Formats: sequence, structure tokens, C-alpha cells
Amino acid sequence: MIGRQRDENPAGIDLPLEPLPGHTSRGRLERVLRRGEFAVTTELNPPDSADPEDVYNRAKIFDGWVDAINAVDASGANCHMSSVGICALLTRMGYAPIMQIACRDKNRIAIQGDVLGGAAMGVANMLCLTGDGVQAGDQPGAKPVFDLDCMSLLETCRIMRDNGKFLSGRKLTTPPQLFLGAAINPFAPPIDFRPHRLGKKIASGAQFVQSQYCFDVPMFRTYMQKVRDLGYTEKCFILVGVGPLASAKTAKWIRSNVPGIHIPDSVIKRLEGAQDQKKEGKQLCIDIINEVKEISGVSGVHVMAYRQEEYVAEIVDESGVLKGRQPWKREIRRDDQMVADRLESILHDDITETQVDMVKTAH
Repeated sequence: MIGRQRDENPAGIDLPLEPLPGHTSRGRLERVLRRGEFAVTTELNPPDSADPEDVYNRAKIFDGWVDAINAVDASGANCHMSSVGICALLTRMGYAPIMQIACRDKNRIAIQGDVLGGAAMGVANMLCLTGDGVQAGDQPGAKPVFDLDCMSLLETCRIMRDNGKFLSGRKLTTPPQLFLGAAINPFAPPIDFRPHRLGKKIASGAQFVQSQYCFDVPMFRTYMQKVRDLGYTEKCFILVGVGPLASAKTAKWIRSNVPGIHIPDSVIKRLEGAQDQKKEGKQLCIDIINEVKEISGVSGVHVMAYRQEEYVAEIVDESGVLKGRQPWKREIRRDDQMVADRLESILHDDITETQVDMVKTAH
């Protein structure tokens, strides 16, 4: 029987949860992790659109299968709907977004404003990133900012939350209540330095981290041994990045063209030997989840299924990582259609009639 943990404010699904002792946020992800449950997060592929339904349709795919959804901030230096905009839409419907903030495009003034704006909308989780260089994207002529990096951004958010101040020292009326995250890459050289870099991020304020794609479990197991020896698993929740590969050709292209992603030859050979490579790529992801979930210190997985979002539910279900638990799922309310119909009337019929009347009066 599936157990339902609502983690919902009875006064409204769009409202923060009641505060708990020892928690820095009022969001679901922190509660799941602090309860010792295996967390599942994912990424929402941001649309090149101003239509909110494009966001909601993509979020619905994850209903009941993930604890939080990353709102990507122009990853790869390519422009899409903003992370702040996506979070505004997701929190309105009760979803738990992780607002990514990349330092590439904004200075500290804009970033601190976004932190406050996100928190005011109900964003409880923020992931602090340095960001890819503009040369990686489709507008290489853009001017990069990099006023902060991931470390100083973490410190900025922590100062705002814990000290109730801007970096200038000016006091905040209401500090943001945040669960702070960062990204890690255990597979990028220098390998021996990676555990120590995690320590620097924890010292700067990181409470959870999401890793780059893991396709080499033995390498990740070695990394986690060093992380445990340094005592970092007692200070930070580690979520392992996983995802399906569509084909051996895709895997080769990623390995050659996407910096920081390590894909062993054995993975490519496994895909090349499969009759249905897409199906095998999904099974590979499930197998990796089943291996990493047994590694001491791993608190969850971050499922990144770019252009294969429909597989996320299957991957989570077949891996069994939820162990019968069902993450929060938005339930349709009886008044949803009534509100939608009334909004449609206001936006079209009523406004149109008013405009016509105004024109008649003017003439």
C-alpha cells in the first residue's frame, strides 16, 4: 500500500509549511531529507515560450514521483524562460521548485533581489551555481557578469537568511527562509580535489548538493568514501545525478562535446550491444540508481532526463527508491474549472466589452 505524506499547508497548497525546529526553510524537500527518506528531484526543461501552460504541462509529468523540481537558469548559456518565472508558476500550483541561480548573468544587486523575490513567492530551495561561460551558448556575444561565484553566492544567501542583512550590511525586514544547495562534479579532474571542494561549499552554506551525471559508479563510490572520511555526509545531503541515455551515438556526442560529463567505454559498449538502445539507456539509469542508493551517505537522486521527461516516472517506479512512499501530488480541486472559466471571461469577454464601450464613449 502506498503511503501518502502530504506535507501541505491546510490553509492553501501555495502557502509555506509550518516551521519546524532545526529547519532553515518551510519547504518539503528539507523535510523529506531530514526525516531520512530517500529524496527524488528532477529538472524541468524550460520552455522558449511565454505561455504558462507550457510550464504546467511539463510539471504534470512528474506529479507524485518527485519531491522537488529544479527550475533551470539558462543552462549552457542558452536563453529560455527564467528560473524566477518558472518558480512563480510552480509555487502558485503548490509544487516545490529548486530555484537555480547562475552568477553569469547578474550582479550581486540583482541576485539578492531575486533571492528575496523567490522567497516571497514561496521558493524554499535555492541552488547556487557559477554558470557556464557565454561562449557555450547560442549568444556568445553576450556580456558575462560573474560578479559572484558559487561560493560567494552561497555565502550571500546564508548571510541574508541567518544574519538578516544584505551584503552592504543593510538590515532586511524579513529574512528569506531557505534550504541552500550547490552542484558537485566528482568525475572532473583533479579528482582528488573534488571532496575538498565539497567541503568548501559546505563551509559557504550548502546544505544539499546535486551531482553531475553519474555513469561511473566505481569512481563515485571512491569519491563517497573520501567524503565520508572527511565527515561531510554528516553536514550535507548528497543527491546523485542520474539520467537515461537515448543511444550510443548520443552518449558519444555528450562525452565529446559537454564538458564535465564522464561516460566510460563500458557504458557505450552496453548501449551499442542493445537491440533497443533507448530502452537500454533507461534500464542503465535504473541500474545505476539501484547501485548508488546503497552507497552510505547518499540521500537521494537527481533525475535529469532531457527530452525524455516521460521516462522519469518509470525510472523512479522501477528502481523502487521510494519504497512505497508517494511524494506530494497536486490533486484537482472542484473549484479549479470554475476559477479557470471566470478568468477566461474576465480576460476576454468583460475586457473586450469594456474597451468597446470606452471607444463608443470617446466618439
